[in-house]
Amino acid sequence: MKDLWTAHTMTRPSRELDVSPQRLRHIRWIGGGSGAGKSTVARLLAANHGLRFYSTDDRQSAHTTRSNPADHPLLHAFLAMTMDERWAKWTPEEMFRTFHGFHGEGFELLLEDLLDLPTDLPILVEGYKLLPRLIAPLLSRPDQAVWLIPTPEFRRAALASRGSTWSIAGRTSDPETALANLLARDALYTQEVFRQAVALQLTTIEVNGSASVDELATRVAQSLGIRRW
Repeated sequence: MKDLWTAHTMTRPSRELDVSPQRLRHIRWIGGGSGAGKSTVARLLAANHGLRFYSTDDRQSAHTTRSNPADHPLLHAFLAMTMDERWAKWTPEEMFRTFHGFHGEGFELLLEDLLDLPTDLPILVEGYKLLPRLIAPLLSRPDQAVWLIPTPEFRRAALASRGSTWSIAGRTSDPETALANLLARDALYTQEVFRQAVALQLTTIEVNGSASVDELATRVAQSLGIRRW
């Protein structure tokens, strides 16, 4: 495991990228933990304000195709695992430490996508992969990014409402253990995202179910200064 982690820290961009804050000033970022409503809020804001929408989840297959074991070792190790190896046989801490999307692996592929898009409209990017430590150097203003932080109770309720509680765990030989591991792993990641955002003095919004989707979208829009566009 140590060798795999060392290899990850040595990953490199596949091409030279102009990721200066000035070049990316038309982009707004919505990150956070799983089940926080990032996609729902982002799609709503994009539709209501005429923004270009970019989902990191929607691009995962394309990024996997463009990836390689040398530059993306954690991803390719994950792809080689069985469902039980991924979700039922490791501790949540091991799962968190070795999951590619939680540590910035492949982030350069996302940036390549964004740099290839037209700049005639502001771009609203959402996804759990938007680590505060990766986004902070790209910002020209603090109101370009916000992170939604779901409580554990809200995350579990969100999965149930989507009918996806068992979509992963149910494909293992021990669904109960896999689900517990998955929820605990995601909680660790949410804590890490919150820790990074606070340390960098970036905006976070707790999502606990007390606000409707429209109310949450309004808060996000205000945080991102969308009304000025």
